[in-house]
Amino acid sequence: MSSILINALLSSCHDPDTLFNMLCWPTDSWPDTERVEALTTFIDGIGKLPQSDDGDKVAFSTAKRDLFLRKVESIIWTQCLPLLLKVSDGDGACKGKSVQDGRAEITNAVCRLLSVCINTLCDTAVSGRVARTVLPSFQLPDGETEEELPGQGEGRLGIDVAIEAMSVILPTLSSNEELTTSILSSALSCIKTLSDALVSKITVRLIFTLLNCYSEDRIASTLQFILQDLCSWHKSDSSNTTSPVVTERTLLCLTALSDYLFSPAKLQQHTLPQSLSYTRPDPRRSLQFWRILQDGLTHKDNVSRKRALYLLKRCVALSEDEALEFPSSSVSSEDNEEIIFRWAPDRSKLLREFWEDYALIMETLEENQIHVVRPVLNRIHTLIQTAANDCQGVSLFHPSWLLGVYQRMFHSENKSVMREGVDHLLELQVLRRPAFAQAFSQFIVGPFMDVMSESSLFHRTAGQSVGECPELGVKLQVFMVTFFSSLPQENRGPVLLQLVQRLGSQHWCAVPVLFLSRALSHLPPCPLLGPDGLQALREVLRCTMITHQVLLRGAAQCFLLNSTLSLTDVTSVTLDDVFSLLVHFRADESLPRGTPLWNQLCDWLADSEGSFIPCDRESADGTSTSPERETVRGYVQHQMEFFLRVPAGADQTDSVPDPGEAELLAKAILLCVDIEGRTQRRSGGEETTGVSGGMDSLFRPLLDTLSRLHTNVYLPLRKTDKSLQLLLRLLQLTPARHPAAVEKEQEDSVTVSMEMLVLGVVEPIQEFILRRLSGELQELCDVERAELYLSVLKEVVLMYSVLEWNHSKVQEAYFPRLLRYVLRILEADQIPSVAGQVSRAVAMASLAMTCEVAALGVFNLQSESMILLVHLSSYFYSPAPPPAPPLSLVHFNQSLLKPPTVHQSTGVSEQGPLLQDWGRMAAHFIRDQWTILGYGRRIGPPGPLELPRASGSLEAAIEALSLLPSGLVLPVLDFMASMLPQVALSEEALCVEAVTVSWKLVLGLSSNPHDFWPTLQGFVTMAFHHSLLELTVDQAPGLTATLQQIAVELMELSQAKTGVFNVLIQHCCHTWLPSDPGSEGQSQSDAMFSSALLHPDILAEACVYGPVFRRDQRLIQEVQVFVERLGEKCAANTAVPSDNRDDQFPRVCVVAFLSRLQPSNQLHERLMEELVLRLLKKDEAISKSKQRYYSNSLQHRVKNRVWQTLLMLLPKLRGEFVGTILGRVFEAGFVSNQASVKYLIEWKMVLILVQYPEHIDRLWTCFRVDQEKTKTSVCTFLSVLVHLNIIMPQLKEKALQWRKALDVILQWCFSHNFSVRLYALLALKRVWGLEGARAEAEEGAGGPDGLGGLATVVKACLHQAEAMQSTGNASKNWTRIQDHFFFGVFHPVRDYSVETIFYTFPSLSEVFEDEWIPPWKFEKLVDFSQSASLPLRNPVPDLSQIQPGDWIQQDKGDQDGEERWAEVQKKMTPWRLGIQEQGPELGLVPQQRAARLGKLHSSLLVVASLIDKPTNLGGLCRTCEIFGASGLVLDSLRHVSDKHFQALSVSSELWLPLLEVKPVDLADFLQLKKREGYCIVGVEQTANSQSLKDYRFPEKTLLLLGNERQGIPANLLQLLDVCVEIPQQGVIRSLNVHVSAALLVWEYTRQYLPSTGVKSH
Repeated sequence: MSSILINALLSSCHDPDTLFNMLCWPTDSWPDTERVEALTTFIDGIGKLPQSDDGDKVAFSTAKRDLFLRKVESIIWTQCLPLLLKVSDGDGACKGKSVQDGRAEITNAVCRLLSVCINTLCDTAVSGRVARTVLPSFQLPDGETEEELPGQGEGRLGIDVAIEAMSVILPTLSSNEELTTSILSSALSCIKTLSDALVSKITVRLIFTLLNCYSEDRIASTLQFILQDLCSWHKSDSSNTTSPVVTERTLLCLTALSDYLFSPAKLQQHTLPQSLSYTRPDPRRSLQFWRILQDGLTHKDNVSRKRALYLLKRCVALSEDEALEFPSSSVSSEDNEEIIFRWAPDRSKLLREFWEDYALIMETLEENQIHVVRPVLNRIHTLIQTAANDCQGVSLFHPSWLLGVYQRMFHSENKSVMREGVDHLLELQVLRRPAFAQAFSQFIVGPFMDVMSESSLFHRTAGQSVGECPELGVKLQVFMVTFFSSLPQENRGPVLLQLVQRLGSQHWCAVPVLFLSRALSHLPPCPLLGPDGLQALREVLRCTMITHQVLLRGAAQCFLLNSTLSLTDVTSVTLDDVFSLLVHFRADESLPRGTPLWNQLCDWLADSEGSFIPCDRESADGTSTSPERETVRGYVQHQMEFFLRVPAGADQTDSVPDPGEAELLAKAILLCVDIEGRTQRRSGGEETTGVSGGMDSLFRPLLDTLSRLHTNVYLPLRKTDKSLQLLLRLLQLTPARHPAAVEKEQEDSVTVSMEMLVLGVVEPIQEFILRRLSGELQELCDVERAELYLSVLKEVVLMYSVLEWNHSKVQEAYFPRLLRYVLRILEADQIPSVAGQVSRAVAMASLAMTCEVAALGVFNLQSESMILLVHLSSYFYSPAPPPAPPLSLVHFNQSLLKPPTVHQSTGVSEQGPLLQDWGRMAAHFIRDQWTILGYGRRIGPPGPLELPRASGSLEAAIEALSLLPSGLVLPVLDFMASMLPQVALSEEALCVEAVTVSWKLVLGLSSNPHDFWPTLQGFVTMAFHHSLLELTVDQAPGLTATLQQIAVELMELSQAKTGVFNVLIQHCCHTWLPSDPGSEGQSQSDAMFSSALLHPDILAEACVYGPVFRRDQRLIQEVQVFVERLGEKCAANTAVPSDNRDDQFPRVCVVAFLSRLQPSNQLHERLMEELVLRLLKKDEAISKSKQRYYSNSLQHRVKNRVWQTLLMLLPKLRGEFVGTILGRVFEAGFVSNQASVKYLIEWKMVLILVQYPEHIDRLWTCFRVDQEKTKTSVCTFLSVLVHLNIIMPQLKEKALQWRKALDVILQWCFSHNFSVRLYALLALKRVWGLEGARAEAEEGAGGPDGLGGLATVVKACLHQAEAMQSTGNASKNWTRIQDHFFFGVFHPVRDYSVETIFYTFPSLSEVFEDEWIPPWKFEKLVDFSQSASLPLRNPVPDLSQIQPGDWIQQDKGDQDGEERWAEVQKKMTPWRLGIQEQGPELGLVPQQRAARLGKLHSSLLVVASLIDKPTNLGGLCRTCEIFGASGLVLDSLRHVSDKHFQALSVSSELWLPLLEVKPVDLADFLQLKKREGYCIVGVEQTANSQSLKDYRFPEKTLLLLGNERQGIPANLLQLLDVCVEIPQQGVIRSLNVHVSAALLVWEYTRQYLPSTGVKSH
């Protein structure tokens, strides 16, 4: 058409040059797209005209043509390239279009013009110059990114413009190998640096264009060049953090080139002559290619994963089609690289099945639903077995393929899938093979360790009880032993080192570290850890575990120490290495002296002596020597010498040395002494003598230093500090410091020997410390030194207080001297200097320590020390000097005077390091005052304070709470506890303020466990003092309301923080706990107990307490229980004191409290009755709420706890009171309750009727309630009648009551409800068994108690019940209900015990295990009072020996293992764009998208312009994309943004070419496609339509779909080549248009399936 127009134009225009010039545009202007296209058409038409010199008007003469070609060339340089530069810089107007659309449109137009110009010139030199002009635009300067590229200023095109320009130049450059190679190199460089959208564009527009222009030999060399470049790039970047991006880019390029790399032409290669064969590169021969694939299969981007799997499938398909061995034997023998992929033609079937399973698993793992993933997991076993059993020569399946499967599961968002993956790996039997273990080793220390840091994996599984080791923990232990045992010996040490380093290199939660440490502790003893291993363990102890819960951290330390003892290579480490590690095992967490772990450590050190590498030892003269044999004693003696070696000229104003050195040396000394003692004991020697002599030689340097403390004034201060630090740590580490050890009959020989040795230097120590405290400490650093002195003095005084001579000297000489000095300092005027303020701080700290010692009963009441203490405590209450008010308390909250910050003479600032600890010193100064005040309140001044002074004291205490850091307020709370009762009635508002401020302070500490728990304990003791609990609302309404509100908030806090409510209930129960009835304090006890009647809410809440914690909180609690169950096997249980933070403790505590109540005491009786009423009210509130509750929900648990408590209190209640609540008990039976609650209510009814049989008639009344109300709840009362045999002996008119029971049961035997009938039949069977034979005999004898015809009815009913044994499910249910524990083994009277109520019943009623309270908790945690009416344990074990189960529970069959052929659901996730800037992708042609995605398209074009519903169009778009249609035609592209369209399309519109053709233009469009060779197929029922099952689609098919209502219009039917209809069987003669289209699209796809490579779904 264009040639005709051009001919006509030339015929009418005599001067083409004029027209040429008119179509060109000025270089400084921006032409319209239409003008550029017109010029393109003109040049193209002129260029095609014939050349002639005969005067033909429509032909060109040679001269004119030459002139024309020169003008065309000038167009390139003056029009095209300048305009492209403008487009690159973004200049010009877009004429109403978006900037992006305008730039794209003009770029395409100019590039078409450029292409026409180059093709018209047919001059490779010109095209080469143009290419060299564009080429610099592909070269990014160093350090610049795509966004930072300069524009026209440097004459470079924008990269997107350059790509389009170069793509039209390349076809003319195919012969210029040098230039095309440069262009290819630049394109590959851009692939590594530009955005994903541009990478796709470069791949399709440049690389594809090059390959399409090349000959076969050039294609082969180019592909080889590209493959090598990509593989080298990936290999060089594999260790960098950007490697995921590199993998993504390389996969994109390889997928795009897959048709070239895996060309079908290779299949016929063996049929071609040798001379014509080609050698395209085979990616399968490159190890790095397989590394790229494996990285892609586990990539975080799902598109990259799909690309990798697509390439893998192509490799497998090619290998199968070639039917050749891969790699060939010659390549295998010459190449030393690892071979990841193999193919053997003789094992083709096995290999195909393996890779099919592998692909299925990897595709299915794209899903997150466990129900989709689980069915294919058995295929993993198939893969493993295939790989493991393949033992013919070399392995066909490399283990690394299995690692990809596990890594995908580890990265799943679904924790269940992740857990399945971990379980599979832990149970791998093939890891018993050394080759597999070695192949898996780096995976274990990498991805496996990463996934093991997930705490949720360690939840206990179904069937495990609380306290058991989680199933994963057990499997992990077995796995670690198997794995390390299977590793080659030379690899075990490096792998273990990497594993430990992994533990210290990232954040780990407490639970994973605990179980990994436990697994390592079970490894067989083997010398694997050297100095690097011990250093790695130090990092784990020092960094990883520092924030973990104390008990779990201690347990993990114990396991790691066990691992250290069994895995350390003692021949490669020094004792320095060992003790540097041991110092991190804390005595208060994991390594207390005297535990089995400590003894195990001693034995290990003793056995290893002589094997350690000797340490270099520096002597006093500076020379270094090494002993021939390293012993622990030699090492300790050298360390002691080195520790106490201090230069004589050391600075006397230094701060206190780091206590870490003293900690290490003290631990080493005690270990050395214990090693020698255990050695002597094993050899049969006298331990005491040996220990004493050994300790004397070890302690001699320390004792020599300590003995000279008082007399040698020139002793370096640093040396005295270090000696006292070592002494203090030794005293603290001895077992005598632990209460359990103090109670032993035989004292520890080491402790005794050490006390005897220190006794010789105790006087110099005390004299030195008292001298230093009495005025010598005046520097700021001396405050910390004073703390050291006071700690040592306290330890020494307490240790030797039993010695009369020392005790007398201490209380009559040492402390009086110190106290007089303190009084002088405190009464003196303050001096605002560092020395003066330090003296005051030290004096106050000394007085506080003295009060702490006195509180322990060290001083006699008549001693001078106590007299001075009373005088000093009165000092704080002494009246203030005038003009202050007479009762003001000026000595409360005294503060230190901060020294001036500027020197008065020089003006130089003194602020800085000198005063940096001033705040800490000032806070401790105030804290020490309140320690003294608290002790002073216990010893004086005598009598209560005057009211103004008492209220002033409380105000000062409130002020102190705001002054002190939160961790130092305990002494203030202790003081307030003694002051609040004194002013509660007179100063209520002040008391309310004190309690409120204190509670806010406690809340502020909730995230600081170190300070929170002691502060909470102090607050509860203060705020809930028994005197305050006794206050009534009338006496102190504000204070009582405040306490009630705080109690509520405290319970709310306990929902998130376990153990908070425990503190309150334990305190209250201890306060209210009644004493023995006959004791002298009975009246006082009753007075204190009466306050419980004012706070029954606290007890009621404790009875039903038990929060439902989050899974992570529950996990921590369960693992702590597991650790506690280890007992002495784990030293942490000895070192870490029990904190009573069990969430069951409040219930245990209140049940123990209630067990102590006596029915004979009226106060106790009132409290129990009030508690019962409150609990019934709670139950009724839940029952009346419209919210439905489910099994084990919080509502269910509360109801269960209510009835447990009511059942437990029943024997203690008065009969009259029971009669008043019986109606409410029966009413509860009509409520629909969970099974566990139902059993408790029924049990309570039975016990009430046994104990009070006079209420039997009220039971019969329950059966007369309207049946509509009872529904199935009548089963509750029928259950009571099942136990009539227990009630009958207590009844008076037994025969009459038995007959009533028979009557009410029979009427329910004919209920329409199956469950009711079952209960009634069971009750009938049991009740008839009681008196049935007697009644029949009576009737036969003609007695008055005869049944008449009733016996026949009863027997018929019982016969019906027995006949159910042959009726399937009815038979099962009849058997189950008879065997159920409540109707079988259970005896309501015999089995009445705390154990049955709180442990056995819940366990048999399918209540979660965290609701079961075992009896040992009542024995261990509280003082439980047993009685004959309420025993703790069940007298017979029958009930505890049966298994839980309910008769209504259906059978749960185990799912059989899946066969290979079992059906699995393989859901396909839509392709998603993992990049930004999706717009450029939509502008690509189908071939470009196919290259980006690795997808193949068919030649099917679907036209849906007649469809107008977005939902149908969205679903149709998804269908066409899935089955690879070449495009979808819509009436408007605006449908794509419709939310209904997007809901059905799930992003498929991003990957399917969409065209817009209006319905009015549809006829022209169909005619155009006909000319292009398409067969137009309509989906319509016509007279001549063909059946879909018989029709064979042409490859180029256009599928026209009709409108939802009118179908295909008549005018379009004439354009169809054929109509196809879908065979139907139903009455309705139409399908949804999307469904119809999907059927036809699939049929087309099925017919061309082999050639399109569509994946099966």
